[in-house]
Amino acid sequence: MIPVTKPFSPPLEEYQEFLKGIWSRNWLTNNGPLVNDLELKLKRYLGVEHLLYLTNGTIAIQIAIKALGISKKVITTPFSYVATTSSIVWENCTPVFADIDSKTLNIDHRSIEKLIDPDTEAILATHCFGNPCDIEKIQKIADQHNLKVIFDAAHCFGSKYKGKSVFDFGDVSTTSFHATKLFHTVEGGAVFTKDAELLKRMAYMRNFGHDGPEKFAGVGINGKNSEFHAAMGILNLNYVDEILLQRKLLSQNYDTLLNKIKSFKPEITSNAETNYSYYPMVFESEDQALEVKTALEKSEIFPRRYFYPSLSSLNYTAGSTPVSDDIASRILCLPLYHDLSIEEQEIVSRIILRTLRYR
Repeated sequence: MIPVTKPFSPPLEEYQEFLKGIWSRNWLTNNGPLVNDLELKLKRYLGVEHLLYLTNGTIAIQIAIKALGISKKVITTPFSYVATTSSIVWENCTPVFADIDSKTLNIDHRSIEKLIDPDTEAILATHCFGNPCDIEKIQKIADQHNLKVIFDAAHCFGSKYKGKSVFDFGDVSTTSFHATKLFHTVEGGAVFTKDAELLKRMAYMRNFGHDGPEKFAGVGINGKNSEFHAAMGILNLNYVDEILLQRKLLSQNYDTLLNKIKSFKPEITSNAETNYSYYPMVFESEDQALEVKTALEKSEIFPRRYFYPSLSSLNYTAGSTPVSDDIASRILCLPLYHDLSIEEQEIVSRIILRTLRYR
């Protein structure tokens, strides 16, 4: 079987060494030493000022919305995982969908501006498939209209914009360290900001609002993460450069193997560097995409229709997003993970070529 993704796992004996330390300290959660160590190592690796390690990427978005005081309309993308939109709704805000750019598949800045009204308070943009949005243009629109900017960078560990980590932009950037991600802590996520006071507010929120054992600094939630998860992150960080390079090489190999096919891959945003976290292909039609999916599944190969359906289909949203609806219907992400072999890529590619009548 060839799944769409597999988590990277460090050597078991290395993780077991961390477990011995956790057992001896008996400090399992509540901002333990490994959580603090992971936060410091991530800041150094990514070159960012501030971050908080959290339970997951969904809590990260919810905390960002709450900490920024957003309560009305949020302009966002319909081409993302459902957590992007459901987090907005969960925080009692109203998602408003801007359509996506047909080349990058990220939110179209031209569509954003048309949707701004007196109730608009923020833009929540996803860097889709590790490909950064046009950050500069989005921020310019936000500055002109006094809007907050949250970037959902769940796919983006290792992606850069103008030479900096993509996490270094927006009022808040959020990410996921879920097991499906290029860098993972089994379950996990983070928020990033340059604003020290905002970071302090989010730190209180992460821990139920506690400001010491007998005092509260406001309403909070349980957004903490454990020593077990932090240990996995510390180990995986040792291998992340190797992981990033391997993803790039595998993606380039797919490019070579599938260069005859009349489909397209998302165009990388100007001034940006992707992390090759996914291998998306947009086929000529939905029928063609489904034909390929069926043929692969018959051989125990499981691509994924990321992101289908377009979130514009959710019953708590509204808006016209024809580009997103169209792309979502005919996109497939092919298997891509660290230990995917060249031979497995060749099998995947041969089936696709044969299905589409290429010889």
